Amino acid sequence: MPFRFRRSARLGPLRFNFTGSGLSSISVGGRGASFNIPVVRSGGARTTVGLPGTGLSWSVEHTPAAGLPNSRRLRPGQLDAFQQECLGLLQKQLFAAGSRGRQLWELNLIPRLLADPALGVRTQGLLAVIETPEALQAYLLRARSQDDVKRRAHRCVEAVQEALRLAKARGWLVA
Repeated sequence: MPFRFRRSARLGPLRFNFTGSGLSSISVGGRGASFNIPVVRSGGARTTVGLPGTGLSWSVEHTPAAGLPNSRRLRPGQLDAFQQECLGLLQKQLFAAGSRGRQLWELNLIPRLLADPALGVRTQGLLAVIETPEALQAYLLRARSQDDVKRRAHRCVEAVQEALRLAKARGWLVA
């Protein structure tokens, strides 16, 4: 049997386990029951329950739930696909040909609104998100997670609603 040396350090209830290359896992618990979260190895967290002193133990690995990915479980390419899907949906729903949103771009109303010194900073920031099709696309593609894409898409919807409200209030769009 090969010789093995385990290095670890405790900080409160946490045990940090190290290998020659660095941190390998973080454990909570002690003799009889522990929960181990891997840092280096692939796979999920592991729960181990045993009878101290007997060598008998039971261990189960917790795999991430299957189904729809959340922001912490996106595989490479999934975020890009989700961003493109949301972008297409926004363009179809808000800026389709002949829509009110498209009129904002075609009549160049958003830059006119942004030039108004009476608008607050928050409103200017909101409208800048949809100033041009390129601005909308860049804003949505900068998202770092699925939740961030959703927040940004919601902000785009808010921006269109606010721009339409302001344009109607100025008489630039007929109700």
